[in-house]
Amino acid sequence: MKIRCLQHVEYEGPACIPDWAAARGYRCSTTRLDLREDLPVLDNFDLLVVLGGPMSVYREDRWPWMRQERRLIRQAIDGGKVVLGICLGAQMIAAELGGFVEASGEKEIGWFDVELTGEAEQSLLGGLLPRKLTVFHWHGDRYQRPPGAVRLAYSEACDEQAFQYGDRVLGLQFHLEATPAWVDRLARRDRDQLVAATYIQTRQEMLSPVENFARANEFMNRILDRLVDVAIGTTHDRGVESRSWF
Repeated sequence: MKIRCLQHVEYEGPACIPDWAAARGYRCSTTRLDLREDLPVLDNFDLLVVLGGPMSVYREDRWPWMRQERRLIRQAIDGGKVVLGICLGAQMIAAELGGFVEASGEKEIGWFDVELTGEAEQSLLGGLLPRKLTVFHWHGDRYQRPPGAVRLAYSEACDEQAFQYGDRVLGLQFHLEATPAWVDRLARRDRDQLVAATYIQTRQEMLSPVENFARANEFMNRILDRLVDVAIGTTHDRGVESRSWF
């Protein structure tokens, strides 16, 4: 199983994802877009993970590589690959599939609850997460779902937190992959964003609930396991050969 992560800045790497892959004997590699590394061809991965970053999709003229990355995302989806987008990654997927991205009315930075929709139980998330869970956020933009995508989660500050497109594409606005070191690095790098606001926590508030990280990473592992099952055409946890979602 070959996992390829697309990384956009040095301080927002794949966090817990390589550890998950190593524990299962999978190959996990990363392409650094900010370093102008060559994008992979479709044969080089089974699961594509598009990570977060401080960029805005609606200002992609500032980052010329973003257009090339979006073309790869489209090729991967059209080629039947399993694709996971996280934060900026979810926004790029949404935009490429016909949705749009805009600035949020409220920034969400820190640990806040999301709730799953009724449709989530029949989705790629079905049976993996509780109906309400505390997750890590760091975003100032939001996506509008593309035509045909199904809303899977929402929060008090943002009514679009997760979506599924078809059987093999999942977008998450939040960061289940976050680790303490990852959050600390991000909080130090973007500390100017940590202003007093309803949905913005301090660095200490973000780092203190250590149990949140372990729980979020376990949820991330479950989702990644499910996506691998889809990539190889089985769902071992349900004991069936394949499943059509929705």
